[in-house]
Amino acid sequence: MRRFTHFAAIDWSGARGARQRGVALAVATGTAAPVLIRPGHIWSRAEILSWLQDVAASGTDMLIGFDFSAAFAFADCGAYFPEWPDSPADPPALWALVERLSAADPHYESGGFLAHPAARRHFRHKKGDVGDLFAPGAGRLRTVERRQRATKQAASVSNFNLVGAAQVGKASLTGMRLLHRLHPRLPLWPLDPVPAEGPLLVEIYTAVAARAAGVAAGRSKIRDGAALDTALTALGSPPAGVIGPISDHASDALLTAAWLRAIAGDAALWSPGPLTADIAQTEGWTFGII
Repeated sequence: MRRFTHFAAIDWSGARGARQRGVALAVATGTAAPVLIRPGHIWSRAEILSWLQDVAASGTDMLIGFDFSAAFAFADCGAYFPEWPDSPADPPALWALVERLSAADPHYESGGFLAHPAARRHFRHKKGDVGDLFAPGAGRLRTVERRQRATKQAASVSNFNLVGAAQVGKASLTGMRLLHRLHPRLPLWPLDPVPAEGPLLVEIYTAVAARAAGVAAGRSKIRDGAALDTALTALGSPPAGVIGPISDHASDALLTAAWLRAIAGDAALWSPGPLTADIAQTEGWTFGII
């Protein structure tokens, strides 16, 4: 298996505004405890983009996990957006479409895309405002999300849902604007092959890391330094040493960076059974789901 020397995790946010309290970045290097990058700093999405561009330029052997979805469901209908003639055929084209329609939105927001008449038909926007092509019930799910639910590895939510605390649609759309700028200089698994050296992006779900660390399902948010150190120890990591309260965004990033380091050498995670070439090139996959 390919070896990495650094492991980064980005807890992401699709909220409006110049800076996001929901964004956190942590890195685990060698066998040391994971550390927050710029602890206490309120990140902007532009700053995260700049940090990632610097990593790409440096060629660092870093596995980088981001907590949003790189694509929408495709396999179930043979398209991201059925009945839309401009529906793209693959993730880079999807990112380009989101970027083009959101170009006037500040801070890598995605309001312009969601306001487009053809796009808005596919999303649940708010209570009482549901597109006519939003799938009844929970909404359309990617293959990996159906796999998560069926095997109880995670409780995924449709990216077409923009309502509620668990929704990840807005975060995914803002993240796509960054991927549009980063790819292919920063390759993304499984869309791209794992490079022999340098950085690689993977999609993550921080709740999966929490469960691997022994945190009970439904209680995946850690807000105390001692509880975080207990979870890190379960992953074979030195403690972070945070005393007292910690934001769940910071703990998610720290724990997930350590988790990536702990599991990256498992060959089975790089070739999960349900992941076909077609799915890799359209929907993508969440690293750690088998």
